[in-house]
Amino acid sequence: MNMGSSGKNANGKSRLTRSFAYAFAGIRAGLKQERNLQIHLGISMAVILLGYFLHISAVEWLFICLSIGGMLAAELMNSAIERVVDLVTTEYHPLAKQAKDMAAGAVLLLAITSVVIGLVIFGPRLLLFFL
Repeated sequence: MNMGSSGKNANGKSRLTRSFAYAFAGIRAGLKQERNLQIHLGISMAVILLGYFLHISAVEWLFICLSIGGMLAAELMNSAIERVVDLVTTEYHPLAKQAKDMAAGAVLLLAITSVVIGLVIFGPRLLLFFL
């Protein structure tokens, strides 16, 4: 990759720095504008607190972190796909509907998987707590 002599723009920011800034701007926009992403973030914080109080293992934390990261990333991708489709056409088109439905389906599959992971990790502990 050719980055010129220094890879910096007139402001002195490198391409890498700008890339991270754009990525964080996308996350901020998603958190500000997307209700489902806000819901997933709230549930994620509750799961993190539950994991802390139930003293889950390091391996269990890995599964929880992968589930949370994957879920938030999938929700951001779903929102990006919806915006691109909306940008391309304002009229109903079956392919536009399929693109949106498939993106939403991917989020749903990951949400179901995350719930199963949560049940496997937290279920036995919560059963002991309530019995």
